[in-house]
Amino acid sequence: MRVSMADVAEKAGVSAQTVSRVANGSPRVDPATRVRVEKAMADLGYRMHRAARALRTGQTSTIGLVVSTLASVGNSRMLQAISEAAAEREYALAVVTVGERGIRDAFARLRSQGVDGAVVLNEATELARDVEPPADLHLVVVDSPPDARFSIVQTDHAGGARAATAHLLGLGHRTVHHLAGPAGSFAAAERERGWRGALLEAAATVPAPVRGDWTSASGHSAAAALAGATAIFVANDQMALGALRALADAGRRVPDDVAVVGFDDIADAAQFRPPLTTVRQDFDALGRRAVAALIAAIEGGQPIAESVPAALVVRESSTAV
Repeated sequence: MRVSMADVAEKAGVSAQTVSRVANGSPRVDPATRVRVEKAMADLGYRMHRAARALRTGQTSTIGLVVSTLASVGNSRMLQAISEAAAEREYALAVVTVGERGIRDAFARLRSQGVDGAVVLNEATELARDVEPPADLHLVVVDSPPDARFSIVQTDHAGGARAATAHLLGLGHRTVHHLAGPAGSFAAAERERGWRGALLEAAATVPAPVRGDWTSASGHSAAAALAGATAIFVANDQMALGALRALADAGRRVPDDVAVVGFDDIADAAQFRPPLTTVRQDFDALGRRAVAALIAAIEGGQPIAESVPAALVVRESSTAV
């Protein structure tokens, strides 16, 4: 026999309306009550029927994801995090990439699929800021300057970069060089801002940053311009991998001759040679918060702005001089 919402309400000692709010991921539920309702759901084996919810609410329980590329490690990890977070809320996920027709076409494709709202990811957020978002499409953007038109969820890139730079300065290096991400990237700009701020705070020289495009190949190429550096903060782990190879090719030992710190803490960072000191992004938390903010907006909530902390993970690629 199918378990009903009334069954869950009775077991949890709450109203059916409260169960509905929990089932639909509404933030307007007391945390202790949410836990009690979710336990009752689990105990009874309750599952919300998507088609029934669509008929009752006029919503499809489908959200979209707009992305420029899935080739980068960060974007693919965010896709997984958002997909898992959506599934936990019993939402389906439709993914579209921004092609030659631009972000308006991506929005139109999502609307044709009847999505209730969409998460716009990383590089695509710059495109989203340049157009007026569709009035009937709720949006949450990941990594963006303040914008009252939609909710924003982001990593504290500047704080993470500041911690990485301060770590290298604390090891005795007189300054820290920066292998930066591409111009126009919000995350790259924020990481550069944190690096620069830490150097200025320490009254250290601020070298001109060298720029890559997030790929390990660009990190390998850019590292040639950092021949005299004793400490390098790299804007992501993929470029750091290329830089490590370039330094080895040049006969420079890490960490003996030059210390290297990356950003992201990708799954293989601990397997680099040497294991990479890096700044960990909590992609799972980003995905959960982005989905929660989107569902809240779908249910009539106001736009929010949230920042997820980033933590320094010290490994063997950085050491004292």
